[in-house]
Amino acid sequence: MRNERRLRRLAVGETVWYWTVRQRVGPTHGDCRVTLSFFTGGTDKGVGRRLSLVFAPCALGIVSNTYFESGTVVRLPDRSHLNLYEPGAARRLLDAAAPALDAQPAVRNVVVDGWPYFAEVVDRADQPACAHGPA
Repeated sequence: MRNERRLRRLAVGETVWYWTVRQRVGPTHGDCRVTLSFFTGGTDKGVGRRLSLVFAPCALGIVSNTYFESGTVVRLPDRSHLNLYEPGAARRLLDAAAPALDAQPAVRNVVVDGWPYFAEVVDRADQPACAHGPA
């Protein structure tokens, strides 16, 4: 059985990122969230920055909540999906979302809606994404 809460390491060029996936389950599916977070500068508090991609259920997407593999997000109606525990999926999402850190250089913890980056990663086309903000 894998440790769902472990911190993983990802080297991108000379930068080392640590990443994790967290799932928050609410009383209804609409309250559930799956968050993919990346940390730079090590794991010590007060060092580096954090980028969190939050996936919440919406009209065009669902998140895992016991019906399919943990950490999976699915875009409807084409059923495109990513498992956020897969290093390749995490790396592609990091590459797509990293400019959000550059857009807010003074903010240490950047939280963004993950669905627009999902669309960019899955099909690299102008597909509609969920129209809501992060939790």
